[in-house]
Amino acid sequence: MSDTFTLDGREIPFRDGQTIIQAAHDAGAWIPHLCYHPEFKPHGSCKLCTVTVNGRHMASCTTRAAAGQVVESNTEALNGERRTLLQMLFVEGNHFCPSCEKSGDCKLQAAAYELGMMTPHFDHFYPSRPVDASHPEILLDFNRCILCSLCVRASRDVDGKCVFALSGRGIGTKLIVNAASGRLADTDVASDDKALAVCPVGVILRKRRGFAVPIGERTYDKAPISATED
Repeated sequence: MSDTFTLDGREIPFRDGQTIIQAAHDAGAWIPHLCYHPEFKPHGSCKLCTVTVNGRHMASCTTRAAAGQVVESNTEALNGERRTLLQMLFVEGNHFCPSCEKSGDCKLQAAAYELGMMTPHFDHFYPSRPVDASHPEILLDFNRCILCSLCVRASRDVDGKCVFALSGRGIGTKLIVNAASGRLADTDVASDDKALAVCPVGVILRKRRGFAVPIGERTYDKAPISATED
């Protein structure tokens, strides 16, 4: 029989070794997140999944569930902190939703809508970032990268290729391609690699498939992210 903890007053069962977000996910309870993926080891970088556990701020993707925990997620204080994190992500990169192929399928955009973030608030950085169109099937638009590392983990742990990596430190951290030339065309990436499917934003795109699904008919156009996360 499973032990339980409470999440926003709801009893959540968990198995031994599960983290809070894993147990919540299995129970159909949505905790905001961007860098977490149920198939990979937690990275803990975006901090969007931060909750309070018995009154203390903890990342739900790295904190083990324990019997009797009192976990709060959907509070105005936590959602306010999440909005600030999202606002910083939007201004740090070049995110122009109306012109983005990923609009309506973007988790960053969907999380912002869900949490009521309607303006970026901070001054935009407008960084100068490249677009890599060297591969015949795949386009990389580094302008939209939020450094979640999902493509890095998928390429390494599932595809066994290490096509992508994070380079640098602090504000200088960036996504790179593991090739001497720095070009995606000079790697062994394939169109069916897991790394191509996990990007939560619009960095990794398949060529010649733009807007195949019309705006208004996409995943988060139909329902909010809290109701559509698997």
